[in-house]
Amino acid sequence: MSCDLTQRLVPGYMDGELDLVRTIEMETHLKDCPVCAQKLEDQQGVRAVLRRSSLAYVAPAVLRDRIQSSLRPSAKMDMEVRENGIQWRSLHVFRWAGAVAVLILFSLSCWQLTPPLREPSTDQRIAAEVFSSHVRSLEADHLMDVLSTDQHTLKPWFDAKLDFSPPVEDLTSNGFPLVGGRLDYLDGREVAALIYQRRNHFINVFVWPTPTGSDSAHSIESQQGYNIVRWSRGGFQCWAVSDLGASDLAEFVRLLKNYNSSEPN
Repeated sequence: MSCDLTQRLVPGYMDGELDLVRTIEMETHLKDCPVCAQKLEDQQGVRAVLRRSSLAYVAPAVLRDRIQSSLRPSAKMDMEVRENGIQWRSLHVFRWAGAVAVLILFSLSCWQLTPPLREPSTDQRIAAEVFSSHVRSLEADHLMDVLSTDQHTLKPWFDAKLDFSPPVEDLTSNGFPLVGGRLDYLDGREVAALIYQRRNHFINVFVWPTPTGSDSAHSIESQQGYNIVRWSRGGFQCWAVSDLGASDLAEFVRLLKNYNSSEPN
């Protein structure tokens, strides 16, 4: 042990604060180093003088009793605060735990009692895709790949690009002119999108083959201000979507379903 370290540890050695190993090292060094031993002796002398001089003052017993008496209520209050705090926190935690447990059980019960809400049906999923495609076509300025009012122009265009031949009908005489078409992607496959117009409103009609091949009546629903109609006819599944009123869109679908062209499609 160096002299510098020994002299720095002298106060701790005098107060008995060093561990056993340090104490043995100090004593070994002090036996062999008269300089450090003198430092220790000097500090011990200073301590002895201070204890014997008038600087040392013993507090009277009355003052000591008064200080201790004033500390007891504070200590008791701190203990009560800590105990009450622990009890309150424990109660608070148990209450929250109970509330969470009830909420979890309620959620599980609702999940078990309402299985249709866990996963949308096929029609709900397709309706969401139809709605998104319609809105996207308007916002992205990609309403039409082919701008044409001639059904005999649109049908060959679709025939060359799809693996099926969609029915293409013009309802201009009924106030719903055909204005164009485009390719789209719904229900995991490419579909035909026919675009009709009613005043300032566009109607997207999505068409693709249906595996059942059977006809079905149309049904209508609404999503965020848009009306969606679905039906099947002649081996095709059809979906129409527009911000037209429900009655106008229903009339359009009725005309489209009952359309009989004098010329072959």
